[in-house]
Amino acid sequence: MKELMREAVQLFEEVMFQGAEHVIDAMEGDVWREYSREQLQLLKLLEQFGPIQAGQLVQKQGVHKSAVSNRLKKLVDKNLVVSRRGQDQRERLIELTEAGRHIVEAADAAVYRYVESLLDGEIDEAEIEQFVRTFRKIKQLLRIGEE
Repeated sequence: MKELMREAVQLFEEVMFQGAEHVIDAMEGDVWREYSREQLQLLKLLEQFGPIQAGQLVQKQGVHKSAVSNRLKKLVDKNLVVSRRGQDQRERLIELTEAGRHIVEAADAAVYRYVESLLDGEIDEAEIEQFVRTFRKIKQLLRIGEE
């Protein structure tokens, strides 16, 4: 079991890191030329967790705060995100604008089309269902660890 788990972790890492690079390199569409991968990731984080403080974005992206600040400035300049005061007047929250939501949707659609074309005929529905069940379970376990 330990050897199988070790292989599972290794495969997961390979797919996450190398697979993400492969998918991003193959992406077509204006959104993938106009915005960096890091900017798109930041928009995706805001879609999932926003409104959120910039410090929390730093933690979620795992980079220095100046990197997130630079990305946010570019995204604010393009009217994709806004910064507003939270309930505590000292708190600043970052959130997506409607234009930012459209960019996330376009990026998601491009990824979906590419992955669908990559897997078409190579993976059957039962394998996809098992994949979804497994990742739902992993997601649930990770959320339990956050609480």
